[in-house]
Amino acid sequence: MIVDDDPYILIALREIFEERGYEVYTVNSGIDCIKELKHGFKGVILLDIMMPLMDGWQTLEEIKQNNLQNDNIISILTAKEYPGEIINDYRDMITDYITKPFDNNELITTVNSYYKN
Repeated sequence: MIVDDDPYILIALREIFEERGYEVYTVNSGIDCIKELKHGFKGVILLDIMMPLMDGWQTLEEIKQNNLQNDNIISILTAKEYPGEIINDYRDMITDYITKPFDNNELITTVNSYYKN
């Protein structure tokens, strides 16, 4: 699942992953991410931090409070270079912190590695 408020990021990442055979869910807010998780989504979540309404940190808090992190791999995918001290509150939930701009092939390699562990 790709969670980002930028429609261009959602479209680009959908195409990149679908070309490689991935089933891709895209949502444009933390609120919709939580809805998908409550409806049973399991898999990799690429989560943006800077979003309106519910940012990535608030989304992580909701995931934690509702115990929705099980069987999910959560990676931050954001333009925010340094996360700040707040990341320490969620370090046990976050697999990676990837900054934009990213290299498409490196991102695919990283996501592929999640399935090999």
